[in-house]
Amino acid sequence: MNDRSINGARSVSSRAESRPPRADAARNREQLLAVATRVFMAADKEPSMRAIAQEAGVGIATLYRHFPTRESLVDAVYQDQVERLTAGARDLLGELTPAAALRRWMDLFGDWIATKNGMLDTLLAMIDAGEIAHARTRTELLTAITVLLDAGRAAGDLRDDVTAEDVAAALIGVFTVAPRSGSETRAARLLDLLMDGLRPRG
Repeated sequence: MNDRSINGARSVSSRAESRPPRADAARNREQLLAVATRVFMAADKEPSMRAIAQEAGVGIATLYRHFPTRESLVDAVYQDQVERLTAGARDLLGELTPAAALRRWMDLFGDWIATKNGMLDTLLAMIDAGEIAHARTRTELLTAITVLLDAGRAAGDLRDDVTAEDVAAALIGVFTVAPRSGSETRAARLLDLLMDGLRPRG
């Protein structure tokens, strides 16, 4: 085979690899991602890949075609949740008052914490191995909280002496004592009390 044939084959292969996934394949991947997120959120321990495939109503081969390893699925779910949190801050501000947006964002944060419960062992191993940049995630989440707090201060809805670190620490405390699975009512009450403390005095 001459160089032209080789280069031509490489060119065709490169173009094929660079093509975006077909719409139906992308939808299937999103559906699997949504199901995996629900399963992780409801699980007391890490579910098997087969259990996730069964919940999604697909064969295990289909799940592995989209996510070849448990780590790739965990990474996809984790990054999807972080993106929803970071983008969600500005999206919520486009729909709600700053205080209401922050309260709704707290629920999203609780969902993210709950999702991690079902994939914690794998997630921690990936963080230890440097496969997930935990520090960058923390920065992104603090930035999202800051966006909400800044909007609240400008609108007079939120106190001006509260930092994103304060809110993050309070949220971790709330969801530690009142995890989303089985304690939704208590978590909601604690979050409402937290919001009362974030409003301007007087």
